[in-house]
Amino acid sequence: QVHLVESGGGSVQAGGSLRLSCAVSGIIDDDYCLGWFRQVPGKEREAVAAIDNWRSSYYADSVKGRFTISEEFSDHTLFLQMNGLKPEDSAMYFCAAREKSCFKDDYYLTSNYPSWGQGTQVSVSS
Repeated sequence: QVHLVESGGGSVQAGGSLRLSCAVSGIIDDDYCLGWFRQVPGKEREAVAAIDNWRSSYYADSVKGRFTISEEFSDHTLFLQMNGLKPEDSAMYFCAAREKSCFKDDYYLTSNYPSWGQGTQVSVSS
């Protein structure tokens, strides 16, 4: 059973930075994909970024150049460094895991991730 716990959310002004963390445990397979997703009330959960065991990373167009996903491979701790935050980045952020490498054509599909954290709130004011 994969277990994920997010931390690091908070409130910042536009242009500011936050670093989210996700403690991941229970991954057994050598192949895995870890992702960050976000959701605002009334909208579907959307992919932000993903990284896998091959160190391949993928980003949503809306965050490219501002956000960086990384992983501490020794213990699978997942990070999301968010710079240049905008009010439209405000959302509940979730980390997710699957025991299969990421692929460009499916890393963004929430249905491909069986394991999810509880989320951490990010609020960006203008």
